[in-house]
Amino acid sequence: MKTKINFVCYCVALASLSLFTNCAEEEHVAPTANRSGITSLTAYFTSGEYKDKVAKEWIINSNEDKTDYVIPIPFYYPEESNNSTADALKAMKVTAVLENNCMLNPGLTMLDLTQKNAFTYTDPYGNERHITISGQQVRSNKCAVKSFMVNGSIPAVVDETNKSISIVTLDDLSNATAEAVLDAHATIVPDPHGTYNFNQPMSFTVTADNGVDKTVYQVVKRIPSKLDMGYAVGSEKELFSHDLRLLGITQTQENMHPTLAAIGKYVVLNVGDGSAPLYFLRATGSKVGTINLGSANATGAITSDQADHMLICNLADNGQTLKIYKTNSVTNAPTPFITYHNSLGVTLGARLSVQGDLDHDAVIVATPLNTKKVVRWKVTNGTVGAPEVIELGINPWGGMGGNAKVVAADAQGNAGCVADYYAGGANQMYYLSDWQTPTNLVKGESWGHTSAALDMCTFNHNRYLVNFKIGYWPTWGFPGTVYLFDAANLNSVTGADETSSALKYAFKVKDYCAGNMASPGDYGFGDVLIAPTADGYFAHIFYVSNTHLSFGGIQIDCIKK
Repeated sequence: MKTKINFVCYCVALASLSLFTNCAEEEHVAPTANRSGITSLTAYFTSGEYKDKVAKEWIINSNEDKTDYVIPIPFYYPEESNNSTADALKAMKVTAVLENNCMLNPGLTMLDLTQKNAFTYTDPYGNERHITISGQQVRSNKCAVKSFMVNGSIPAVVDETNKSISIVTLDDLSNATAEAVLDAHATIVPDPHGTYNFNQPMSFTVTADNGVDKTVYQVVKRIPSKLDMGYAVGSEKELFSHDLRLLGITQTQENMHPTLAAIGKYVVLNVGDGSAPLYFLRATGSKVGTINLGSANATGAITSDQADHMLICNLADNGQTLKIYKTNSVTNAPTPFITYHNSLGVTLGARLSVQGDLDHDAVIVATPLNTKKVVRWKVTNGTVGAPEVIELGINPWGGMGGNAKVVAADAQGNAGCVADYYAGGANQMYYLSDWQTPTNLVKGESWGHTSAALDMCTFNHNRYLVNFKIGYWPTWGFPGTVYLFDAANLNSVTGADETSSALKYAFKVKDYCAGNMASPGDYGFGDVLIAPTADGYFAHIFYVSNTHLSFGGIQIDCIKK
């Protein structure tokens, strides 16, 4: 059994580093260990926006008696940023895990890791040796292609096992360019932005930031075969993960209720504060710009159908008018689509969902705050029907932090709907086959999370449901997780989220939160979207959270390997 040693004393007042050091104490337990050794050292930031976050947990696997311990600190933090850790090395909190019955003297505390800090290590039998602990910036050895896209819109399949990249198209690629997303700070030659004849196979070499590690990929144009039904389990791949702050988005609590849409080759992010939504290449996560908002008001939600149409709406209090705009372009101004006078007594417009094709058959659902009612519109042959106020047969949900997202199960409204929300310290997903009678589906965490972000789509002849469980206090150990369920039979999506037999994939999102800003009653908002690509080979799952400050994308495919 190993003992975690954290020798930092939290004194009532710390006027200087010397005071901090003087209150450190050594720890010792009776000898029982079979061998001696320091098994891990962990360095933490002590200032700035990443204060108290782990810079590096270094697992020491060697049994040899080391005298100099050099903690390999990543050169950049976060990894995808350009933030050097050079200054942070000068003042880092360090903790150790020792084999039982061992000790360090003096006790660990805040260290300048640019220096060799001297300690006496004592093993369980009283034997001593002098050691030093320091740190060193280490450049990444990662050198993989995360995604590859040709001519700005044609995605490719990256087979990391065989180091091959398949361009999925029948188009003529004799005069084409490409865009590659690599591991952070890696480089690629030749430059994909040049013009190449991708009708013929060619090779690209990716070099890690350390300048040593390299990977060679063969790029080939081919049309893979599809599976008969569903997606290829194991094809799940993270496309990108952004810290919202690096996109210029701050954690503003009340005004921030982010939602997502996919339109053509872009994924669109709306913060919900009225500013023009941002759009990104969906296959790479590269920011392109802001959409043409025209006369639309983006204080509410955005969403999209399965045919590259996006809806944008305002946030309408009781007595105000909900205005929904429609577009199929990020550059052309959206046009008025639906107006609805809100007399529900609650705020409407924070959540919006669509199933189907708005030019043919579709179901639009607007979910208000603080109620168990929804407003539904059925679209038949491109014509929007009259609004229907439906009272679901479930308990009411609360404000922005617990606001349900209700999604129709089909494009006609005949297969019912799915709802998930946070209320009374618990989460529960429901399937209402007739929009009235609830059946319990997956039960999420009972406290500390909300799973009110969900979406559904049909991909390669099978229906899938995604659910985003958002942690209210990420830095207190409440992570965010995206779940992908096989929803061909919605009644089979049962049990606990982690153990449901319908669960196909679970993904832990990165936490960029600098503090714990959310509160269950008011905030803790996020969104998730699953959107197939027009070619039918891929589906993308996008997520965003105002507590994790994360915005990212995951790809699945239905290619027969």
